[in-house]
Amino acid sequence: MKAFLDTSVLVATFYGDHVHHNASLDLFLRFGKSETSCGAHSLAEVYGTLTGMPPPRRVGATEALLFLDDVQANLSIVTLSDSEYGDAIRSAASQQVFGGGIYDALLAQCALRVNAEAIYTLNAKHFLRLSPHIASMVRSP
Repeated sequence: MKAFLDTSVLVATFYGDHVHHNASLDLFLRFGKSETSCGAHSLAEVYGTLTGMPPPRRVGATEALLFLDDVQANLSIVTLSDSEYGDAIRSAASQQVFGGGIYDALLAQCALRVNAEAIYTLNAKHFLRLSPHIASMVRSP
C-alpha cells in the first residue's frame, strides 16, 4: 500500500505521550520508504511545530533535526514542480479553499503525485473539504 503521512501524523510520531503516538509510529515504520511518503513542506511544518510548542513540549533545534533525519530515512519526500504547484493552487482556489487550507491542498497534490492510496491525517476535515477523490483517500492512523 502506498501511504502518505500528513504533518499531524509525523508530530504524533515524535511525541511518545501523544494520544495517537502508537498508531502514528506504527504507520511511520510499517510500510518502508518505497511505500510511505510525506510532502517536503511537512519537514518545515514538523520543525516549526516541534520547536515552537510551548514549554515543556518544545524541543531544541538539534532534537528536531534528529527527528527530521529519521523522517528522511524512513519516508520518501515528495516535491512538486513549479507547474504542479501553480496547478494545485488554482485547483484549490476553484474549490473555495482559503487561508491555511492551501497547505493541505498542496500536501494532497503531493499524495496524488506518488499515487498514494491513502492520506493518513489527524485532521481529516482539512482534507475532506478538497476534491471527492482526495476525500476518499483520507484515513486516520
